[in-house]
Amino acid sequence: MRKPAMILIDVDGTLVDSVPDLAFCVDEMMKALGREVCGEARVRDWVGNGVERLVRRALTGTLKGEPDEADFERAYPIFLELYAENTSKRSCLYPGVREGLDWLKAKNYRLGCVTNKAARFTEPLLKDLGVHDDFSVVISGDTLTKKKPDPAPLLHAAELLGCEPADALMIGDSVSDVAAARAAGFQIVCMSYGYNHGVDIRESAPDAVIDTLTEIIPLLEQAV
Repeated sequence: MRKPAMILIDVDGTLVDSVPDLAFCVDEMMKALGREVCGEARVRDWVGNGVERLVRRALTGTLKGEPDEADFERAYPIFLELYAENTSKRSCLYPGVREGLDWLKAKNYRLGCVTNKAARFTEPLLKDLGVHDDFSVVISGDTLTKKKPDPAPLLHAAELLGCEPADALMIGDSVSDVAAARAAGFQIVCMSYGYNHGVDIRESAPDAVIDTLTEIIPLLEQAV
């Protein structure tokens, strides 16, 4: 690996296990609609492309299906209201995240956060879990008109932090993170445990796969 000047980190499936809250909201939404609940295991495979996509998947029970638009228009506001009240009640940092962030800060890496989660949910979640102030910039799913896998959010963060893409590293967990990083000209390291729709992230060929954020330490110490 090349030694980066800036590191961008994803939220859901990378820093935070947010599925318990998301699954609770999905199931409560389904109950309000008079439909069968989905359960946490299924929701875990659906997370990763923003809550609108999650609601569509819950309504169809599939990754790529499209619900009746009237059903979606009824369901989506219910989910948003639920999630606004349950953004961080059950979510938690993954093991090693706090220690990894502390090490990166101590080494003076410029840190940013890039997620597809809307700002109204991202900001409270990061604050409630005590990591918001670790990042110089936070780019949410609605900060720009485009989100991952488009490279625009990564390039925007690099511009804000005064870093060339060739000197930047993305840490994520999904094929969207890999695609965005490759398109932006970033290096990409992925977590083994994240939300990638049940597919091993190694199939997307990131530069490295790690099991905890602290495992980035030896990678960066050996980088040139």
